[in-house]
Amino acid sequence: MFRGFRNNFYRYFPRSNLAIRHIQAHDGWCDASGDANYNRLVRLPYPKSAEKMQREDGIYDMGLILDWNIRERKMAKGSAIFIHLARNNYTPTEGCIALSYRDMQRILPYINQQTKIIVLG
Repeated sequence: MFRGFRNNFYRYFPRSNLAIRHIQAHDGWCDASGDANYNRLVRLPYPKSAEKMQREDGIYDMGLILDWNIRERKMAKGSAIFIHLARNNYTPTEGCIALSYRDMQRILPYINQQTKIIVLG
């Protein structure tokens, strides 16, 4: 499956060819299937279910928003599908791709709006 990149987000971000958005404390990502803002950035507190973007574990300190279920959103078909930082023990994600901080820093300078990613499995 081919997917592109929408943009990226960060708390601490290295050089990148993509548009960059600094994560704010009030940023969330709506994961409430059926909500008008499903799979969109929202302002917290949000009346429906929304994942906090500025997290204590730091996995969203640097990340890329994948073009998955963004344009023609289908409810319950995937929300908040990112490439983000991995936890120290590489515990599984809930549909995302997780990379070490070092690997993320290494690939970001080579990614642009035309970059495609192939998701296998």
